[in-house]
Amino acid sequence: MFGSERNPARDASRVSTAGMVLLPIQFTWPHGGDDVSISGSFNGWTELVRMSQVEGCPNVFKAVCAVPHGSHEYKFFVDGEWRHDEQQPHRNGEYGIVNTFDTLPVPAEVSQHQIPAVILNQTIPRTSEEDLRASRYQISAFLAAHTVYELLPESGKVWLHSYRLSFTIHTYICMFNSDQAYYFHFANLDRSALQVVALAVDLPVKQAFHILAEQGIPVAPLWDFYKGKFVGVISASDFILILRQLGNHGSTLTEEELETHTISAWKEGKARRNGQVDGHGRPIPRHLIFAGPRDNLKDVALKFLQNGVATIPVIHSSLEDGSFPQLLHLASLSGILKCICRYFKHCSGSFPMLQLPIYAIPLGTWVPRIGESSSRSFAMLRPTSSLSSALNMLVQARVSSIPIVDDNDSLLDIYSRSDITALAKGRAYTHNLNEMTVYQALQLGQDSNSPYEPRTQRFQMCLHTDSLLKVMEQLANPGVRRLVIVEAGSNRVEGIISLSDVFRFLLG
Repeated sequence: MFGSERNPARDASRVSTAGMVLLPIQFTWPHGGDDVSISGSFNGWTELVRMSQVEGCPNVFKAVCAVPHGSHEYKFFVDGEWRHDEQQPHRNGEYGIVNTFDTLPVPAEVSQHQIPAVILNQTIPRTSEEDLRASRYQISAFLAAHTVYELLPESGKVWLHSYRLSFTIHTYICMFNSDQAYYFHFANLDRSALQVVALAVDLPVKQAFHILAEQGIPVAPLWDFYKGKFVGVISASDFILILRQLGNHGSTLTEEELETHTISAWKEGKARRNGQVDGHGRPIPRHLIFAGPRDNLKDVALKFLQNGVATIPVIHSSLEDGSFPQLLHLASLSGILKCICRYFKHCSGSFPMLQLPIYAIPLGTWVPRIGESSSRSFAMLRPTSSLSSALNMLVQARVSSIPIVDDNDSLLDIYSRSDITALAKGRAYTHNLNEMTVYQALQLGQDSNSPYEPRTQRFQMCLHTDSLLKVMEQLANPGVRRLVIVEAGSNRVEGIISLSDVFRFLLG
């Protein structure tokens, strides 16, 4: 017999996944047994992964495993005997008949809804389509009736009330220092009441990198003194592209040039590389995406979704021509969601939709089952994965963060765009990105030598049984753009829910 003559989980050499981006895949054995495990080429056939019995389904066992991209073989070890699932693709291999599957090349989140793979034969709560439409309508109406003014800090509201009709008084103090960073304070406040930070477009990108790291912020608006207006933002995405360009052997941008290469020059160069030029080869100016304090929250939320941005500057000018703009705030979807939660929390009983568990509604991206060819998964990383692979995935999948898991696929931490500016510490951008691990990159921004203790201030988890309202309240916390859905007890990753997922559902 195969099980007694050859043991694939013992014979084969282990395949290292260090430096690889991993995809969570759910394996299911629906044919019963008492003790069921799985092994495959994705772990070098050297490890038996114990499968857990699905509650209420004694014949069904499941396990979620992190696998690298490619073609894989696997088998089940059932009550001491190696078996394959005849209902899944299979072929003759080195270890007899083995099941097979292929992963998709570029993990990305999907908008289509599927029943999560982690939910098997479980009664799914429902609400009527009429109740769903009514709840969405009331939330949409609430957003349309409220303005960005409600997102402003109290100091910003004071400024609008105090200086709305006064154009002769400087309504903010612009402090210039050697780094060419501009710290905006409202004139009626103490100088310690720092509101927002903007950067000059003629600031060298290396200095911008360090300023954002020192301030602990991932994005800053850009001010053009010559034009007298805000012309864009610089964000973690720019630094990812800069780091990747520095890492290319044929790069025309050296570390020394970062000392003099300005933000405006970088933006122009990026536009040319992306083909965003007019008929004369000049970069096509991109319009700044911003909001005014009187804009309604629904329009601003749609602006976030349509443009795929995480932060929108709130700019006010009392003059009709838009001159002398005042930067009041940096708005985010989490701020809008906080307004929704604050208003609907105490009347949630009248909205059955808010009480539904998240697995029962079209929300988020979930671990796919083997055989779900139409599914696309999200990415995961090991602590030993290379920084280069993490940066590439943040760009390719266009996500804000990637879960970091241990060898049991349990959540340890996340690597997010907000961690990018920490690379300025210790001049990490001078190192080979393929040689620096995610663990080392995260240590740059941490005081502790053990950054993999769960830290709720960096990321938050939820369960698939949590209600929509509870998930919304978690995502409304500042700085939390994605929730990692984990299995109760083991913290194994089951899915991802983002702020944009929630708003697409609410405004759907």
